[in-house]
Order: sequence, then structure tokens, then C-alpha cells
Amino acid sequence: MTARTAIASDALEWDIADGLTPYPDALARMQARVAEIRAGTARELVWLVEHPPLYTAGTSAKADELTDPGRFPTYDAGRGGQWTYHGPGQRTGYAMLDLNRAHGSVPAQDIRCYVHGLEEWLIRTLDRFNVKGERRTGRVGIWVADPITGGDAKIGAIGVRVSRWVSWHGVALNVDPNLSHFGGIVPCGIREHGVTSLTALGIPVTMHDADVALRAAWEEVFGPETAATSCSAP
Repeated sequence: MTARTAIASDALEWDIADGLTPYPDALARMQARVAEIRAGTARELVWLVEHPPLYTAGTSAKADELTDPGRFPTYDAGRGGQWTYHGPGQRTGYAMLDLNRAHGSVPAQDIRCYVHGLEEWLIRTLDRFNVKGERRTGRVGIWVADPITGGDAKIGAIGVRVSRWVSWHGVALNVDPNLSHFGGIVPCGIREHGVTSLTALGIPVTMHDADVALRAAWEEVFGPETAATSCSAP
């Protein structure tokens, strides 16, 4: 198991993994932690990791959208969504929360608003680097204007699973991954738009910088000082 830096509070543990976390290890830890949260024997957890290069299939993944099946290992993620790439330079954030209670601006037992909150988490993280991340109707994830093509490019992915009101999986933010690695899949089933990263946008952000921004943005969306509101998600 990789060494970790853990920051705990009464309600939430914030954990940052060192090195590259094998995907099967991540699945096993999430599944165990979800069971413990449900049983009341462990705190909620936000776990930040990097993975070795790999592709994961969500429950809606189509076989023909894995266009280079021999390139990297593939895994059945068990989350919603389609094909996603994970690899070095991408910060993946796994959130294991008891959705039976409200979390900041997200009311209890509202999966739509929870996903909206994860989107907002990434948007506010990007805002700290003066990057305007946006939602797009009919498209999953967070999008930015690509300065090269003038079109949209995806910078953040979202895929969740909720098991008896405890969440797992979460988000992935492209800090400085090898963008060519996305070429082995149709990311999230969207062929007509590309992917980008903070580095590709000309912003030299370290993973530590991204982690600091993610922590601060989390408090603004899910923190205890943020009042629950009516969700505006479509």
C-alpha cells in the first residue's frame, strides 16, 4: 500500500496518497471504507490519488469506444458513466460520504445535487488558477475553452456510485497528464470534443498546488460552514 498523508477532522478524513495507486487497490479500499461508513465505524473520506496509466469502464461503457484495447490495462469501475482514462499527472479525488445527511450546500439524499456539488468543486478549484470551468448541457464533466482550437475541451471528469446512500468514486482533474493517452478511448462517449489540462492551458501547476486548491474549494461547497440550498441542477 502506498504511504499517505492523512488529515482528519471529527466528520471527515482528507487523505493524499504518495506515488501511483494501483486501481484494484483503490477499488478495494473504497469498498471497505463504504461498508465502514455505513456501519458507523469510520469517518467519511476524501482520498486524492494518482494512478498508473489505465482505462476504466463505467456502467454505460460501449466496447467500440475502447479504440486501443491493448494500450493500457482496463478495469470495470462499477461507477456510472462510460470510458475514462487515469494516469500520472491527473489528480483523482474519491469522495466517500454518507449522503443520508447534508454536506454544505448539498442536501441529504439528493444524488443529482451531489453530482452538481462535485461539478462545483472542480469549477471552484479551476477558478483559483483563473481558469473558467463550465458545465455543458448533455455532456458530463467540466469544460474549458481550448485556446488552440477555439472549441470546448474537457479538463475534469466525474463518475459516481452511491451504495445505500454512501458515495464512492468521484472526480478527476487533468493537471499535467500525457494527453495522448486519452487517444485509446472515446472519453465519456464524446467524440467531437478534445481533452486538455492546466499545463496545456499554459498554467504550470504542481500537484501540490492542485491539492491545496481542491481542499479550499471543497470547504466552499461541502464544508460545514456552507448552508444547504435548493439544488439548481437541471
